[in-house]
Amino acid sequence: MTDLTSFRPSRILVCQLRQIGDVLLTTPSIRLLHERYPEAVIDVFTEKKCTPVLENNPHVRKIWALDKKELPSFLAELGFYARIARENYDLVVDFQQLPRCRFVTLFSRAQVRLSYPPPWYNRLLYTHWVKPVHGYSGSYRASILSPLGIVWNGQAPEIFLTEDEKKWAKGYLAGFDLAPGGYVTLDPTHRRSTRLWPARHYGAMIGQVHAKHPNLRFFILYGPGEADMAREVLDHCPVPEACVFPDAVIGLRQMAAVQSMARLHVGNCSGPRHFAVAVNTPTLTILGATSSGWRFPSDEHHDIFEDMPCRPCNQNTCARKDHACLENLPPQRVAGRMLEILRHQDSG
Repeated sequence: MTDLTSFRPSRILVCQLRQIGDVLLTTPSIRLLHERYPEAVIDVFTEKKCTPVLENNPHVRKIWALDKKELPSFLAELGFYARIARENYDLVVDFQQLPRCRFVTLFSRAQVRLSYPPPWYNRLLYTHWVKPVHGYSGSYRASILSPLGIVWNGQAPEIFLTEDEKKWAKGYLAGFDLAPGGYVTLDPTHRRSTRLWPARHYGAMIGQVHAKHPNLRFFILYGPGEADMAREVLDHCPVPEACVFPDAVIGLRQMAAVQSMARLHVGNCSGPRHFAVAVNTPTLTILGATSSGWRFPSDEHHDIFEDMPCRPCNQNTCARKDHACLENLPPQRVAGRMLEILRHQDSG
């Protein structure tokens, strides 16, 4: 087995196939690998939909973007993995162990193939593994790198916006008569019911905050296929004029640029909360089934939830069938917490 204390890779491959938020949460590990091995090149294997997260990242040389639509057969997939293997990586870090990640790891024949403890039937694929340390999800991933002498020390997720993207965002926001710091980004959607605070609660919360901050507006974020879900908030909002509802979905990097100029991000436990962290915007996240392990450990980032014996269950369906952890979290509590954060910002 390779002695990792003297190991000096020149080519590194990071495997994090999905989801978008998880790829963003892998960026602290990518930075740490770059700092540990500054002479090495680092490539990333991920799904095509996740590539915007990594664009313009100075620590990444190449993105191997998997698009299953462009690989019509299993044979074509194998050919793609063989192309990756021809890069002759010395170190492969597999953060996910999905079947496609395992194929790439196998084909790579890298001297060091590092991951979390694999099931017995996959152990021949990896040369080294370590049990991750529970905690913030970004540090959890980074703890897999501990055999390389790498320690997470508070590094946040990061997305590297270009000046053109920031300029676009200013112009885009001006079209809604929004100025930097004059609005909150709101993420009221989720594809899992156990992570979805009701739209009527969001609407009521907006009304209560608007009563105290009549000049503050709410920019509603939504993704492909989520417009109707997001629009429900307006249906339940007593002051729809306080909301900005874009006519079309904006891209991930455009969303990040809009969030970078917001005073605060409020929403469910999903990808946009991590984008807000990556662009240094404070957050307030409403939790249902998920735990606080997704919260970046900083005084600028907050979680709020209804304390119940059954949560966090981390399940995609509610065993109680009533989603009480979300239904019973009243709008006034969330509005109150949001107003506290705004007061703290004003006093700071």
